[in-house]
Amino acid sequence: MYFSSLLFLFVFLPIVLAVYYIVPRKFRNAFLLLANLVFYGWGEPVFILIMIVSVVSNYIFGLLIEKYRDNQKRKKTFLVLSLVISLGLLAVFKYTGFVTDILRAIPPFSFMPKINLPLPIGISFYTFQTLSYTIDVYRGDTKAQKSLVSFGTYVSFFPQLIAGPIVRYTDIAKMLDERRENISQFADGIKLFVVGLAKKVLIANQMGVLWDTIRGTSSNGIVGAWIGIISYAFQIYFDFSGYSDMACGLGKMFGFEFMKNFNYPYVSKTITEFWRRWHISLSSWFRDYVYIPLGGNRCKLPRVIFNLFAVWALTGLWHGANFNFIAWGIYYFVILVLEKYVYGKYLEKLPSLPKHIYALFLILLGWTIFYFEDFGQFATYLTSMFTLKNGIIGGDTLSTILMYLPILIVTAMASLPIWKNTYLKLKDKKYMGVLEIAFCAVVIVLCTASLINQSYNPFLYFRF
Repeated sequence: MYFSSLLFLFVFLPIVLAVYYIVPRKFRNAFLLLANLVFYGWGEPVFILIMIVSVVSNYIFGLLIEKYRDNQKRKKTFLVLSLVISLGLLAVFKYTGFVTDILRAIPPFSFMPKINLPLPIGISFYTFQTLSYTIDVYRGDTKAQKSLVSFGTYVSFFPQLIAGPIVRYTDIAKMLDERRENISQFADGIKLFVVGLAKKVLIANQMGVLWDTIRGTSSNGIVGAWIGIISYAFQIYFDFSGYSDMACGLGKMFGFEFMKNFNYPYVSKTITEFWRRWHISLSSWFRDYVYIPLGGNRCKLPRVIFNLFAVWALTGLWHGANFNFIAWGIYYFVILVLEKYVYGKYLEKLPSLPKHIYALFLILLGWTIFYFEDFGQFATYLTSMFTLKNGIIGGDTLSTILMYLPILIVTAMASLPIWKNTYLKLKDKKYMGVLEIAFCAVVIVLCTASLINQSYNPFLYFRF
C-alpha cells in the first residue's frame, strides 16, 4: 500500500484516523501498531516477520544495554549483538545477490547459483532507526523504552516506515508516551499531506513520464538529453520530498512531529550546501553515527579524507546493491573533498549565478550516474549529453518537450521557495483560511482524477 493510492486515501487512512481518535488514549499506541502491521503487510505479509524480529531483538537489547549500563564489557557485547542482527538482516536481503554476482564473475566461484532475494520494503529505513536507538541507549543519550508496544509503534510507524524520513528515537520518545493531539496540528498535517500528494501525483509522475519518453527515444540530441536528466532530477526530488511531506503531515495528524527532510536542494550554490538540503535525515544520520565516531574532522588530513570516503561509499551502498550507487557515493566524496580542500575558497568569491550553474551541473551529472545501473547505457546517455553525435535535438523529442513545457516551467518554479515565501507573507490574512480549504479540495480532486487514470505509481525510494 502506498500513500498516493485510492485505497490508502479513501479507505485505510479515514478508517485508521477515525478509530484512532475513538479509542481511549492509553490504547492508541497499540492500535497504531496494529494499523502499522496491516499497512506494511498489505502487499508482502511475509516480510512482517522480518520486521518483528528486528523490533523484538532491538527492544530486548535496548533493555539489556540499559540494565548493564555500568558494566562496559556486557553493555558493549549487547550493542554489538544488536548491530550484528540489524545489519545482518539488511545485508542478507539487500546485498546477498550483489555479492554472489561479484563472486560468480571470479572463476573459482563461477559454479555458484544466481541469488535474487526480494527486498523487504523499507528495511533500509527502519534498520537505521533501530541502529540509532541501541547506539543512543548505549551512549546514554536516551533511556530504553520499557513498552514493547511503544517501541514497535516507533519502528513500524506507517507514515515514515517505508521511505523515511529516518526518525531517531530520541526525537519522538516523549511523543510516544505523552503526545497531545490538537486541531491546529491536525489541520497543519492535512495541508502538508496535500502538498506532498500534489508533489507526487501532479508533478513527479508527470516528470517521470517525460523522462521515460526521452530516455526511450534513440535520437534525443544534446538538448533533449539534458532536458531528460533535468526531468529525472525533478521527478526524484518531488517524488521523495512529496513522500516526506506526506509522512510528516500524517505524523502531525497522529500527534507526532518529524524533522524536515528537504529544504529546496536545487537552490544550492555548492555540493556541500546541496547535501545540507537533500535527504537531511540520512546525511545527518551518517554524520552522527559514522563520520563523528570515526573521528570526524578532528583527525589529521589523511584520516579525515578516509572518514569522508567511508561515509560516502556507505551512502552510495545504502541506496542500492549495485556499482553505480557506489560510484555515485564516491563521486560526491571526490567533489566534497575538492570543495573543502582545493577550490572551495575560490568558489566562494564567484557571483551567485555561476555558483548555481556549477552546483546544478554536478547534481545533474550525479543523477545520471545514480539512474543508470548498466554502464553501457550510462556511457551512451553521457555521450548524448556532451557530444553532437545525435544532433542538437530530435524532432520527436522536441514535440514531447514542447508538450510538457508548461508543467516543466511550473515544476522549476515549485523547486524554488517562491510559493513558500508568498504563503508566509499572506498566511495571516483573513481570507487565507478559505484559500487553504479551496487549495486542498482542488488538489484532492485533481489527484483523484489523475490516480483513476494512472497505473501503479510507487515512490522511487521504495526500492532503497
